[in-house]
Order: sequence, then structure tokens, then C-alpha cells
Amino acid sequence: MKNKLNIVLFVGLLLCSFGLAEDFSVSVLPVDQVETGMKGKGKTFLQDDEFEEFEVEILGVLHNWQPQRSLILAKLQSDVLDKTGVIQGMSGSPVYIDGKLIGAVSYSLGTFSKEAVAGITPIEEMMAIPDKTSPESSYAPRMQMRNFITSEDFQELSKAYYPPPISSIEGRLVKPLSIPLLFRGFSSHVFDKAKPFFSRLGFSPIQSGSSGQIQPKLSPSQMSLQAGEPVAVQLIKGDLDMSAVGTVTHVEGNKVFAFGHPFYNLGAVDFAMTKAKILAVLPSLETSFVLSASDRTVGRFVQDRNPGVFGELGKLPRYIPINANLLMADGETREFKVQIADDKLFTPLLANLVVSSIVLAEERNLGDLSLELRGTIYLDDAPPVNLQDLFSGNLDMAATDLSGLVAAVVYYLTNNEFKELGIHRIDLNIGVAEEVRFATLEKVWLGKYEAKPGEIIPMKVFYRNFRGETIVDDFSLPTPNLPSGSEFSLIVGDAGSIQSVEISQYRTTGFVPRSLYQLIRLLNSLRKRNYIYFKIIAAKPGLFLRGEEMPNLPPTMKSMFSSPRAASAPPVEITRSTLGEYRHGIPYVFSGLAVIPLKIIK
Repeated sequence: MKNKLNIVLFVGLLLCSFGLAEDFSVSVLPVDQVETGMKGKGKTFLQDDEFEEFEVEILGVLHNWQPQRSLILAKLQSDVLDKTGVIQGMSGSPVYIDGKLIGAVSYSLGTFSKEAVAGITPIEEMMAIPDKTSPESSYAPRMQMRNFITSEDFQELSKAYYPPPISSIEGRLVKPLSIPLLFRGFSSHVFDKAKPFFSRLGFSPIQSGSSGQIQPKLSPSQMSLQAGEPVAVQLIKGDLDMSAVGTVTHVEGNKVFAFGHPFYNLGAVDFAMTKAKILAVLPSLETSFVLSASDRTVGRFVQDRNPGVFGELGKLPRYIPINANLLMADGETREFKVQIADDKLFTPLLANLVVSSIVLAEERNLGDLSLELRGTIYLDDAPPVNLQDLFSGNLDMAATDLSGLVAAVVYYLTNNEFKELGIHRIDLNIGVAEEVRFATLEKVWLGKYEAKPGEIIPMKVFYRNFRGETIVDDFSLPTPNLPSGSEFSLIVGDAGSIQSVEISQYRTTGFVPRSLYQLIRLLNSLRKRNYIYFKIIAAKPGLFLRGEEMPNLPPTMKSMFSSPRAASAPPVEITRSTLGEYRHGIPYVFSGLAVIPLKIIK
């Protein structure tokens, strides 16, 4: 008898240590047994790390308000809610009738309502989420190759490919409670740029700080949550933090059900699940919200569905580390360590926001600024991508261009159509100078304009820097092996001008690579702003297929590549082919274009 008692006590203590005993024994009241006039209680955290109980009166049930989904309508009452109404951040707060769990507070009714009237997602719909075990989908849109993607570009992409959630559609009586999205450590300039994007996705962006306390690492037995406790989906952690806060609805074993409505209905996900601390409740005539801060990681969220989000305690998510070093003009180095969520939709945008905020938080937003980037993106089971470029301008131009380059490369890697590709780590070294570093092409001088095949032509390039100084660089140009009397063109220009020439040459605005390794090769060879490019073009017919020229093809080969069965993308017939391309690095952002005709002689 004594041994049996010891076993019972041990099991009880074990369950309590995981914070599971209370929720594990909770019974459920199905929605078809919920009736108008029933009264119950709900619980949530609002402040002081204490549960806040509120009274609940059932007003009715909206059956089939969405296909095969119901919504329970209820009036909520407490000293706090009578002043604030339904609060953003309460999403997921559990509601009980006679001790039985009926669902989660998750929707609000109307705007400027005088009473706290809420929609409650039935618990049986939430508990069906784990059955949806489809793999992570490729939901991010395909985009033609470009050298940078800004936060504004992501906003345009979201308008085209991601319809706004119900919460942002006017005229809806029932709306999901907007999710507070907390930004810590971000510059105000970056936050203001990001706010419209996340607001459109149904979040309420809030610039905030941390709780000010350094928390020790949790042991496995402390990685627990309780119903009614605040919980956060953490997208960024480290020197910067971005977390979306809601409430735990139910815990069963290591299974956690929360929010009662989608985070963004992404399906299978891999986001960090963290504890959260409520710092204050901020009442508002429009919508009240909680000011909170993310705390220690306790698990990961693995499903984001219409009835809510589902996660697992004790299992950690995959993060992508970003290690950024700012090399200041005075020789000081400032180090930043950040980790961002691994997700097709959010990762490129998060990388953009992190990099631009690191630069602008340490440097001025106004005035002249030059940023020299040297970095590496390390991949799982694939060669790395090396980043090197120079950015210069005033206002936030340099930071916008630099972060846009990083975001573009991350986007094409995470959303490639060939293979699920993991990013292992991103290392960035950024040299900073509070001055512009521009240079403009003045003229190109050639030793001769007619030459024999293979003959070396001496050349000088004159360009003027931002201080008004003229600089002369000497080069030599090998003459292409063409028949006597042939003509060819030498094009000298900056990266953007050469790209414009190629758009005309290939009669296309962009292309999609045909393999993962071609994509990585192209990303490693992106043209740089601080290079002078030399391109030799002659009248030679050929094909342009997915980023590569194929000049002088025999008719049989040309027919094979042009066949619909052989090419997933139709090739473009070209009349002028590239015979050679060279480049020369300079310590300035270069601009200018010159096209020089030459001729082959005997």
C-alpha cells in the first residue's frame, strides 16, 4: 500500500512540475451543448503575473459562420474588462462552463463597442489541429532575379499574393483579435517602415522594450505552460526581438493549444514558443491592448491553422543565426548576434529588417553614409554564397540597399524551386564611413580602334570621384577572334547599365534559374556597384536560356533546345552574343556607360 501511495505522489509531482496537472484533467463541453444564457468563467493574465478571472455569459452560437465552423458569442465582465473591452493579447484565453472547457476568446464584435462582447472558438475545433500533418508548403511567390528586395517590395508582394486576413477587411461584424507584435531593439525608422506591412497582415505592431530582467536558462522540467498564461510566437531573438503575443488555451501532455484564431494560417510552421510577461494593460476607445515582453523559450509551434496555433513543449525550433560586425571608421568594432525564424514568407523580410536596423541604430539616418559589405551565407548541403559590395548615399539609401541585397539572396535561397534548402548561418562584416563614395565615368580612351584578331589594345578609363578628382586606370583589351572586316562593340559601364544592355540584348526583363547550383553560381556572381564592367558584343546569332547565352549553335542543337519537351522555359533567340566580359574593382560606387565600336582587320 505504501509503495502504491509513493507511486501516486511521484506521478502527481511530476505532472505538477510540468504545469500539466490542471489542464490534463479538464473536461470539454462540446459546442452543440452550449446554450444561450449559460454562465461561466474565463481566465487570462493581464498584469502582476497573476491570473485574472472574468465572468462569461453566453449570448448564442453562430453555426457555420465559416464552412463547417461555429463561433460562440459571449459577454465578458470583470473590473478590468468593463473599462477596456476585449483586449488584444487575450487571444486564446480559456472559457469554462461548470468547470468544462468550451473554447478560447479569439474574436471581437464591432468597433468602439460599449461592452466586452467576444467570439469564442470551440475547443473541439482547436483540438483537431494536430491531425493536420501536411508538410510545410512553398507558399512564398516566385520572383524573377533582382539584386535587392526592400521592405516596400515585400509589401507589394503581400498585396499580390497574400490576401488580407479577416481582421483587416472592413464591414465584418466578427473580427479576429489583432495580435500584438512587439519590436524590441529596432530603430524607429525601421519600425515605421515595417509597421504598414505587418498591420496589413493582421498584427498590431508595437515598439517596446524588454522586462529588464535577465532570465536564467530553463531546465527541461521548467519548460511548461498553463491555460490562461501569456505565450509568444518569437520570430527574432537576440540583440533584437520580435514576438507576437497571445494566450494559452489548453495544455495536454506536451501539447499546447493557443490563440483560437490563426497567426497567419501558414499551415505547418517551425516557430519558437516562449513564455511572455505582461507589463501593462493600455485601455483604448478603439481597441485596448497589453504591453508585454517575450521570455524564455519553452517549445515550438508547429501548426498555424484557422482554429488557432498548436505547439509542443520541450522541442526547440530551428533558427537562422545572423552575426553582424560593424567596423567603424575609428577602428572600433560593434558586434550583433541575432537569430531569425526559418520560414519561407518571413525569413527574407526578417533578414531585411534586422540588417537595416543594426546599421541605422548605430549610424545616423540623415546625412552621407557609405557601407562596405563582405559576408557569407552558409548553406546546409550546398556551397556558400559570398556577398561583397559597396553602398553609398544620403538619408537611409545605403542601409536600404545593403539590407535589400541580403534579403534578396535569402529570398531566392529559401524559395528556390529545386530543393528545400536550409541556411546554416549568415555572417556579415560591414565597414562604415560617414561620407559618400561615388565616382562617375568621364571618358574611355583606346590606343586603336582597328586591330587584328588576338591583338592587345591599350585602354584608359577616366572617372571623377566625389571630391572632384579625376582618376585614370590603365587596362588592356584582347581583340576577339573574328573574321577580317567584322565589327564588335566594347561596352564600359556600371552594374546597372550593363544589366540594361542585357535586357535589350536578351529581350527579357528577367529569368528563373534552371538548377540549384546555377542559382548559387548566379548569386555568387551578382554584379557589384564598386566595379567597372567591360563587355564585348558582336553580331552572332544564338539562344538565351534561363540566364545563359548559347551562341553559334548548330541547327540540330538549336532545335533540341527550342523543343517544348526539352525546355521548361522557352529560349529567346538573340542576334548579338557576348564574346567576353571583364571587371575592375574601385573604392567607389561607380556610374556611367560608354559604347565604343571597333573593327577587325587583317
